[in-house]
Amino acid sequence: QVELVESGGGLVQAGGSMRLSCAASGSISTINRLGWYRQAPGRQRELVATMSQGGYKNYGDSAKGRFTISRDSVKSMVYLRMNSLKPEDTAVYYCNARLSTGNTDYWGQGTPVTVSS
Repeated sequence: QVELVESGGGLVQAGGSMRLSCAASGSISTINRLGWYRQAPGRQRELVATMSQGGYKNYGDSAKGRFTISRDSVKSMVYLRMNSLKPEDTAVYYCNARLSTGNTDYWGQGTPVTVSS
């Protein structure tokens, strides 16, 4: 079992920056990949960025060039630095952990991000 707790969301003006944090606990040794997804009202959940234990990063199209994912394996944390935020980045951002043993995913409760124009 893995527990994920996000923090850092809130309200920001367009063009601003924000950093999200996610703390993982529980069976953290089983985690291969940590990352972020988001879901805007009326839309499907979409990939923002993921980072594997080996350091491989994968970004969704909307995040490329503006967002940076990083991971602190010692602290079992994953971060998302978001720059040049746009109103269309408004969504609930979810932390995700995928286990090394298969396709099991765990999710945090989500943290809302609102970008005002």
